[in-house]
Amino acid sequence: MTATRTILVSGDAAAPTVAAATALHAARQGHRTLLLAADDPHRTLDTVLGTRVEPEPTAWAPGLHVLRTDEQAAFRHTLGEIGGRLKPALDLLGADPLDPEELTALPGTARLALLRALPAAEADVLVVLAPPPAELIATLALPEQLERYLARLVPEQRQAARALRPLLAGLAGVPMPADWLYELRTRAAEALAAARAAITAPGTSVRLVAGADGHPFEELRRIRAGLALHGHRPDAVVLHGVLPDAAADSPDPWLAGLARRRREELAELAAASDVPVLATGPAEATLEAVADRLYGTGSGPAPLAPVPWTVEDRLAEDGLLVWHLALPGAERADLDLVRRGDELVVGLGAHRRILPLPSALRRCTVAGAGLQNGALAVRFAPDPALWPRG
Repeated sequence: MTATRTILVSGDAAAPTVAAATALHAARQGHRTLLLAADDPHRTLDTVLGTRVEPEPTAWAPGLHVLRTDEQAAFRHTLGEIGGRLKPALDLLGADPLDPEELTALPGTARLALLRALPAAEADVLVVLAPPPAELIATLALPEQLERYLARLVPEQRQAARALRPLLAGLAGVPMPADWLYELRTRAAEALAAARAAITAPGTSVRLVAGADGHPFEELRRIRAGLALHGHRPDAVVLHGVLPDAAADSPDPWLAGLARRRREELAELAAASDVPVLATGPAEATLEAVADRLYGTGSGPAPLAPVPWTVEDRLAEDGLLVWHLALPGAERADLDLVRRGDELVVGLGAHRRILPLPSALRRCTVAGAGLQNGALAVRFAPDPALWPRG
């Protein structure tokens, strides 16, 4: 079975239209396509498609099925897995378990529902109407963060739990949950690994949507930096509402001037970006027209691999090792760096990631850092107390 091509469409109010047009184009290319509404609280996609999108896959066009994530069902499923395990403790406390009808999804459940849906998709092409960019970046970062919490809070080593279990059981008078706790940990770890594999797969990419009339360039820069921090790179930027070229020759001087300015801004964005810039007009009549305008007869933008982060050996020249982190769009004012043990904490505005240091850098001290043209260079000097002699 071939790997699924996953396109996460994220942006402003036009994102549902772009997501639907992208899915329709993939289906017209002969691919088994699934359109997933993962963030559509006002059911905008229903309006775009002219049908009600349900949690079960529904055929919408030849080769194209549509559905939405069900965060309520995902929340109940998660609690159902652990509810039976907690029953002895609840009985001990005299507490009554909650009925399924009483359960209401908590904030953040939508992220978990999306992460569960990604590896479960059975399609050649999965197009996701994803949350807005800031929320999407947080969702993409979640598996790595939760894996870290699991490793710290419920370590795989069970020797201590086994040794203490008889004593604790005697004190509490009920069997201690060591075994089922670690069983749940294993399940959670497997689920997180599957979600992370789907997120980091070579065929997974983000497609950003923004209005051409809203001067979105600064916002797009910050979004790209946040994605890059977590190892992601957009495969395209879609600008909607672009004025036609003929508007630049309009007899109306205001419209002609506006069209020329927008055309110059579009050319500037395309020249400054290393990702394709696609455009739609102010009002396309149908989804087919939007798809044709964006992708023509081709297959559409291909996923772009992130620029690798490498360690440069400059010991002979400067006595330093330099860790190069590609962060296109990052600016010095947004950057925050903290060395903590064998980790480097990197902050970019509202986004933050804890990076394990490569083995050679763990025996070094930070000697400085510099950010230039979206490339962060962190300099490390060998620690004489830890560096091998000779």
